[in-house]
Amino acid sequence: MRIYISADMEGITGLVDAHDVQPGGRDYERGRSMMAGDVNAAVRGALAAGATEILVNDAHGPMRNLHPDELHPAARLVRGRPKRFGMLEGLTGEHDAAVCVGYHARAGALGVLSHSFMGHEIEDMWLDGRPVGEIGLAHATAAALGVPVVALTGDDAACTEMTEWDASVVTVPVKYARDRFAAELRPEAEARRAVEEAVAGALTPAPGRPAPPAAEAVLTVRWQSASVAATLLGIPGVTAEDARTVRATGPLPALYRQFGVWMRVASSLTDQPPYC
Repeated sequence: MRIYISADMEGITGLVDAHDVQPGGRDYERGRSMMAGDVNAAVRGALAAGATEILVNDAHGPMRNLHPDELHPAARLVRGRPKRFGMLEGLTGEHDAAVCVGYHARAGALGVLSHSFMGHEIEDMWLDGRPVGEIGLAHATAAALGVPVVALTGDDAACTEMTEWDASVVTVPVKYARDRFAAELRPEAEARRAVEEAVAGALTPAPGRPAPPAAEAVLTVRWQSASVAATLLGIPGVTAEDARTVRATGPLPALYRQFGVWMRVASSLTDQPPYC
């Protein structure tokens, strides 16, 4: 059984603000170790369920957060950027299941470090008219590859978002949002045990394949900056809904990859720190 783990950072046990998750932050180094702890708990759960191959993608920010020497030796690591498929780099239809570790709620939600991919540059996103963030877009892209997302860990807002998107996914709240930069934390050992047990349970028995998706999907993004939206109109197939909102139609996962290009364009036009 081949398992894929996409590891973000905002939804990791114990982490609550930018100082925990951004390079240079006063608690970032501790945050990196906490991230490894949650990922390793998921790896142990996958192994307990019979996984024979585990690929971990460091999916947060610079994508160089996980110390390779802190990662469980049974897992291989995809590290660094740029990546053609960003948070889902390395995921293929040959994987039997995917697990999302350390994920967070979408922009506008009252969740710990909530945002959608780019701090406050992205105000809203929709997939086929349905509000979406990193959770839903990762789930839909994995499904398009024929891979079920079976488990997700993060704060309670992220878990609620996942359940609303697909109630069959097992979720593990490792903290409970009090506000965007405050949370009630589960004890570290308790949270890691819950992650391990949940992943093992979600993979036992081995999950089935998701239903084939529609041939095409529609991705709509409302940007904070009209400049970003106007520049994206230079990409074939991108159309405007209004001065700050663009959309494109296409099959997943190709549409997911194109969205990565949109973010690179936005990054080149803006210089805003996330979480402000």
